[in-house]
Amino acid sequence: MIRDDISIPFDVQKIREDFPTLLRSVNGKDLVYFDNGATSQKPQVVIDAINDYYTNNNSNIHRGVHFLSQLATSQYEEARKIIQEYINAPLSEEVLFTKGTTDSINLVASSLGELFSEGDEIIISAMEHHSNIVPWQMLCERKGCILKVIPISESGELKMDEFDRLLSNKTKLVSVTHISNTLGTINPIEEIIKKTHAAGGYVMIDGAQSVQHIPVDVQALDCDFFAFSGHKVFGPTGVGILYGKKEILDQMPPYQGGGDMIAKVTFEKTTYNELPHKFEAGTPNISGGICLGTAISYLSEMDLSAIHAHEMELAAYAEEKLLQFEGMRIVGTAQRKTSVVSFVVDGIHPFDVGTLLDKQGIAVRTGHHCTQPLMDFYQIPGTIRASFAFYNTKEEIDVFIKALERSLNMLR
Repeated sequence: MIRDDISIPFDVQKIREDFPTLLRSVNGKDLVYFDNGATSQKPQVVIDAINDYYTNNNSNIHRGVHFLSQLATSQYEEARKIIQEYINAPLSEEVLFTKGTTDSINLVASSLGELFSEGDEIIISAMEHHSNIVPWQMLCERKGCILKVIPISESGELKMDEFDRLLSNKTKLVSVTHISNTLGTINPIEEIIKKTHAAGGYVMIDGAQSVQHIPVDVQALDCDFFAFSGHKVFGPTGVGILYGKKEILDQMPPYQGGGDMIAKVTFEKTTYNELPHKFEAGTPNISGGICLGTAISYLSEMDLSAIHAHEMELAAYAEEKLLQFEGMRIVGTAQRKTSVVSFVVDGIHPFDVGTLLDKQGIAVRTGHHCTQPLMDFYQIPGTIRASFAFYNTKEEIDVFIKALERSLNMLR
């Protein structure tokens, strides 16, 4: 496992004070929240921003001339610019608000997919979340395209030599996860992007597990599309981002029809609005967009290299402790990983372990993590997944390890 320098000062206790949910108890125990891969907790500044919007600024956007509408519109568009800066998008109109990563991928599959033809090929990987599998399967059924899959090694790394063989002049799009939500593998997306572009294809990156852990620069990456979800990056649920290059988005037909995505409507013909509104039909999740901007601003005040270092130290510490248990198997041992530790214990079902840990105040995720083909590859029903954020501590891991020991003793 590659680990960055972990000597960077990091005041985790001060950060924890910003997250009120971390102070609560569950089943009479102090909460230990290790389910950040599913959703992150929210800092008080985001919670306050949600309350402030609905208390003081609630109004629809883009359409009103009155004060509240103008204010809400200004806040919403300012959030777009904050996110643009965070991922280093060239233009704010390349930053589209969606419902989340799943919605973003479906937008590209439904819209860009209209430009595809029978026999065109789409490449994904064996470690994808269902949201980066099913939309492409639906597109293939609709348009007669062919879906191909990059296989992985036992350690959970893409077989790039196999990717080279799959790539051809028939490849229209490659859509891969930046970081696996189940394995924690950091994929070589720079190499994938460069090779795909050389073959004439587009590249979509699922960044749901990356933007909160490592720096993302869409210009440096040169990806065509990049998607992430607000709720995984300390913001609200029901809102996310799709970045797309302007020249590609301009070619794509609208994903949905309705208000705000139009320039002019008659019964004979409708003309569409400019970016980004062309892909943002109807009243959006206004408070979600504004408060996602708040969350990104909060995160922008921190050193992402320090965050990554702290989280990697937690993951290494957890793996070291876990491997002391008899019958323990870490699932996903790639050289480049982030702060996800998935594991199974011989003869014990993950669900049973998760249930007993919950009784002791420990929140982990059990199951297939919406990566059933990956579970089939490893021939397991699921894993127990501990996923760490910058507000987690070694002391919490010690509590988790003691609770796990009690749980396994009960189940054996």
